[in-house]
Amino acid sequence: MKLWSLQGNSQKLDGGAMFGNAPRALWSQWLAPDEQNRVPLACRCLLVQDLDGRNVLFETGIGAFFEPRLRERYGVQEDRHMLLDALAERGFGEDDIDTVVLSHLHFDHAGGLLAAWQPDAPPRLLFPRATYLVGAEHWQRALKPHPRDRASFIPELPALLEASGRLERVRGAHSATLGSCVRFHYSDGHTPGLMLAEIQPAPDAGGGVLFCADLIPGTPWVHVPITMGYDRFPERLIEEKQALLDDALARGVRLFFTHDPEVAMAAVARDVRGRYGAAQPQPALTGQAL
Repeated sequence: MKLWSLQGNSQKLDGGAMFGNAPRALWSQWLAPDEQNRVPLACRCLLVQDLDGRNVLFETGIGAFFEPRLRERYGVQEDRHMLLDALAERGFGEDDIDTVVLSHLHFDHAGGLLAAWQPDAPPRLLFPRATYLVGAEHWQRALKPHPRDRASFIPELPALLEASGRLERVRGAHSATLGSCVRFHYSDGHTPGLMLAEIQPAPDAGGGVLFCADLIPGTPWVHVPITMGYDRFPERLIEEKQALLDDALARGVRLFFTHDPEVAMAAVARDVRGRYGAAQPQPALTGQAL
């Protein structure tokens, strides 16, 4: 297997929202805010080439589906579909993707499934050969969002995925599509049914890579008490994060970050006080073997 980190469209969001329980004096040392108090965020995706003979894309980023007014509101920095450009630079096209794994269906993780916005054009799914994997519990959340997070979902997306005939709702640790190659963990703190994919070099082996999604968006959030204002159940998230980091450290699992602007992957470390942090940071993965 070879791993590629792919830069999708990037965002700038309010720093107070991204570090909901931390004061500005602290989080501004981790990510420098602009004049509007916004911090830079990646929408990074992971491509695993030859995962049991498949090209598997983990998430699609925010994409370019927003109309210009909403693109400005949500701080999207580019008007073209950056993930498609990143795939092309590495010799891949839409038709080369066999499977797309979605941790959840918030727009900054699933918006890249849709073609770039065009006036008067309806939303259209990309990756026409791919099977789309979504956690079964989160799928129900996407169908009936809570008022608090309704704006985080793309209303048209569930129907498009259903109509494709290529949707798998995943239950349990393994999917029918990927089998034992990918082990799924679940979290409810950020959003119910968040699905975390662990790519394993062999079934039940250590030393894999965990796509952390919004449980741990980047290196600052490895510190266990740090949560986001967007998290539905922050105390539960902290407990889930603690358990995940304990397990990752014990088994030598590395963490892949979607929103960290500088770091794609890092190892888990713990200092003399028992505090977790990121070690051996890698800014990008360029065909790294697993």
